[in-house]
Amino acid sequence: MEAVIFVGIQATGKSTFYHHRFGRTHLRINLDMLKTRHREQQFLSTCLDTRQRFVVDNTNPTPADRQRYIQPAQAQGFSITGYYFESKLADALIRNCDRNLDQQIPDKGIRGTAARLVLPSYEEGFDQLFYVHILPHQHFAVEDWQP
Repeated sequence: MEAVIFVGIQATGKSTFYHHRFGRTHLRINLDMLKTRHREQQFLSTCLDTRQRFVVDNTNPTPADRQRYIQPAQAQGFSITGYYFESKLADALIRNCDRNLDQQIPDKGIRGTAARLVLPSYEEGFDQLFYVHILPHQHFAVEDWQP
């Protein structure tokens, strides 16, 4: 049983990476789709109760944000894997402009997330951590975490 937690500002490739890497094996927990924390919590509880592998595809910029998933998953015996997405603000703002209009995030929102972003650490409860670089043509390079 695996819980995967994504970390990174908007427009860094998290959702695309999910579809490429986990779309056939893990359920996706995403606040943009579920709309409320209550629904998100219900979906998470269902995954934990049924021992279903899942990916939390949100920005999760702070340790407190990540703990809402790590603690209950650990309590149910899940291994916790984190993927930090390289979060260069200037690059994210450019990629955001390339999105469809209905998928664009206001620059203010991206900047706000970037200002709150705290790099993940093993001390939070991760069993594995990886660093993801976005490459051209929707490709990714994944490396072991080097804090």
